[in-house]
Amino acid sequence: MENLVEIRGLRITFAGAVDVVQGLDLDIPAGKTLCLVGESGCGKSVTAKSILQVIDHPGRVSGGSINLRQTDGSVLDIAKTKPTSPLMRQVRGGDIAMIHQEPMSFLSPLYTIGNQISEALMLHRKIGKKEARTEGIKMLEEVGMPDPARRYDSFTFQLSGGQRQRAMIAMALINKPRLLIADEPTTALDVTTQANILDLLGELQRETGMGVLFITHDLGVVAEIADEVAVMYLGKIVERAPVRELLENPKHPYTKGLLASMPRLDGDFKAPLKAIPGMVPPPALRPAGCSFHPRCEWARKDMCGHVAVLETDLGQNHMVACHAYGPQAHKFSRATRTADLAAPVAASKKAAGKPLLSVRNLHKHFAIRAGFFQRQVGAVRAVNDISLDVFPGETLGLVGESGCGKSTLGQTLVGLHRADSGDVQFADIDVRAAKGAEAKQLRTDIRMVFQDPTGSLNPRMRVRDIIGEVLQVNGNHSAAEIEEKVQGLLSRVGLSPDYAERYPHAFSGGQRQRIAIARALASDPKLVIADEAVSALDVSVQTQIINMMKELQAELGLTYVFVSHDLGVIANISDRVAVMYAGRIVELGETDQIFRNPRHPYTEALLAAIPGRGARKTGARIRLTGHVPDAAKPLEGCAFADRCRYVTDACRVNVPALRGEANHLDACLRSEELKLRSVSQTGALVSA
Repeated sequence: MENLVEIRGLRITFAGAVDVVQGLDLDIPAGKTLCLVGESGCGKSVTAKSILQVIDHPGRVSGGSINLRQTDGSVLDIAKTKPTSPLMRQVRGGDIAMIHQEPMSFLSPLYTIGNQISEALMLHRKIGKKEARTEGIKMLEEVGMPDPARRYDSFTFQLSGGQRQRAMIAMALINKPRLLIADEPTTALDVTTQANILDLLGELQRETGMGVLFITHDLGVVAEIADEVAVMYLGKIVERAPVRELLENPKHPYTKGLLASMPRLDGDFKAPLKAIPGMVPPPALRPAGCSFHPRCEWARKDMCGHVAVLETDLGQNHMVACHAYGPQAHKFSRATRTADLAAPVAASKKAAGKPLLSVRNLHKHFAIRAGFFQRQVGAVRAVNDISLDVFPGETLGLVGESGCGKSTLGQTLVGLHRADSGDVQFADIDVRAAKGAEAKQLRTDIRMVFQDPTGSLNPRMRVRDIIGEVLQVNGNHSAAEIEEKVQGLLSRVGLSPDYAERYPHAFSGGQRQRIAIARALASDPKLVIADEAVSALDVSVQTQIINMMKELQAELGLTYVFVSHDLGVIANISDRVAVMYAGRIVELGETDQIFRNPRHPYTEALLAAIPGRGARKTGARIRLTGHVPDAAKPLEGCAFADRCRYVTDACRVNVPALRGEANHLDACLRSEELKLRSVSQTGALVSA
């Protein structure tokens, strides 16, 4: 296959002398998908931006070439093309388009989504506004945007995070570019929408011959879409191979570490995950010799820290940059191993005894107001008749698509929203009626970890003050006691006590999340509600956080409600799982039961949508069409009926109740007669 882009000796420099990318070679073939994999800080995104000449100041391409093969057969060296030239402007959006990871940073708040999509169409294809609107709405529909005609005229702030990401994907795909650069495009999306977006990219690629450079830390997504994989660490490619060869026969210790960090959906869900120790160092502190050697379990002190690594061709288009496969390979063996990737983590406790938190018939509705006097004209039923128990020392996983009410339920339990009706009991305290000392005790005993640590940490406060503030508000502590507690909490979450003097911007995403967890633990809580606490983190950092939370649970007797759309994470941290849909719980049971014996068609569809490692599927592929029903509109019958492959007329009339034996409940009228596929039968993620 002819290469669409050939990168040779690429060097990207920041701040005058710091090389973020060092001598990178990469080929992107036409009509194929190349996945670029690695942790944050490895140089993936800046490499992608260099192809479009949009590197943030003070970064610059300081060496090498980026050759784009044009439609007439000529070659354009992008590295030598002026970023503001008309030729480069034509390449951006026309020949090459990019989907960015953070849509809010790249979508204008001053213009409607439709205006921004139409601008790209009218600039590159010279069509009128009416035609551009028609095509824009059609593309929004293709990327799974609910009510695309209305969303076309919406502003960025009127959309959810997942909807903003869909809008950006539509903007990138609208001109059918020859090369699509996708930088973590599905991180913010739930598993079913992610599956539909990946299918859409595959269809467009087959129709147009589009090449794709897909940047991700999710190796499950890699297995789903990649033709070839390049693993990047600290500005260099350390391994490159066809996808099946790399996943089934990884060579570099870094690649093996990434694969070992992935949440398991086979075998024992409670087996400890293996985390790569340490963090990616800043480029200015790049280690000598092999850059990965300080974190490598196979490193030899007499070689890896001193001798530069050369690429070794292993045949079958498989390249690795590791001393263990070069001229000195005979010096390496399993006997040289210096450390295990992770220490065993104590398993969580099983649910038993009296519940710590008991919820019965909980409702939370948000008023819809209109008119000059803002009279209520309707209500959004975000949480509808929820009943569940959370037992001391266990982890209850809460899963479902965006808009199903997971986060609202968590925020209602922690007190950020006031429930409209229902009963919530926490350790013999009536949460809804609590006042004074009881309310203060609840604020101490129930804490929350938010999805976005950057947004939830005050950028003007040092870490010491962020954590210490909780102690000042919730107790009578002296300055010395607060200082001692802060130091202890930082150590407990795996951070140096010296970090107390720093501000949030000085930390990586994983470190910020550790700070957020330390803040949640400052009041010695009994229950921690984690809302998508690891969804935006690299797989290796994600594993570190999961293992740390398990260790803290075993050490402190914590109880977790873990909200996530990532079923791999839920499988490996939860004792029981509650599946939510349209504000209701549709299935509730032990983790093994939910993943190995699902009873609700929605659960089956979620399991089928998990990206896998190329495992063989049995039966037809399950893909959910449509969206979670509008919570502002009245519903009859089962809320899932319009999307269910097993629907009957009775499903559209009767509202199913949650029923079954104590350890496995479901809300499906046909659950006893259906034989649904488990996680292994859907071909989802399996162990390497």
